[in-house]
Amino acid sequence: MTILIETPRLKMREFTLDDLDAVYAFSINEDVTKYTGDLGMVKTKQDAKDVIINVWQAEYKKYGYARYALLCKETDKVIGFCGIKYLPEEQRPDIGYRMLPKYWGKGLGFEAVKATMDYATNVLRLDNVIAEAVDENIASNKILLKAGFTHVDTYEREGFTLNRYE
Repeated sequence: MTILIETPRLKMREFTLDDLDAVYAFSINEDVTKYTGDLGMVKTKQDAKDVIINVWQAEYKKYGYARYALLCKETDKVIGFCGIKYLPEEQRPDIGYRMLPKYWGKGLGFEAVKATMDYATNVLRLDNVIAEAVDENIASNKILLKAGFTHVDTYEREGFTLNRYE
């Protein structure tokens, strides 16, 4: 599989069905999904398979990009995702990321976001990427600011207070 993005500690590529177990593992982890708005949406491996095929792979075909499998170079295992998703309601792309808790607090989130934004700008030629983070998710808010995003709004949606970045 072609590596699209590489950093000192991470690799990113398109998801395949070979990633099913990893997608299931990070998608059912409540610590990973508690701030994402899709807590509990993946309950079975079939649900995870549906996300790979009907969301990510469909978006690769339709837009040329989507969330990418995030691999730890040390183990060559999928530990989460990072990537750009087109938001039709916004008519612009959004960056999103998540990873298993054992990889938190090591700077990998920032490393992934920064490299993905470089890829989005220089390869995909996207210039108006937005991001959202739940206000309580202090680490993600810090990552987005450190990666060069500017906080532009705070609002409520689906029971969450969200910070919007551009």
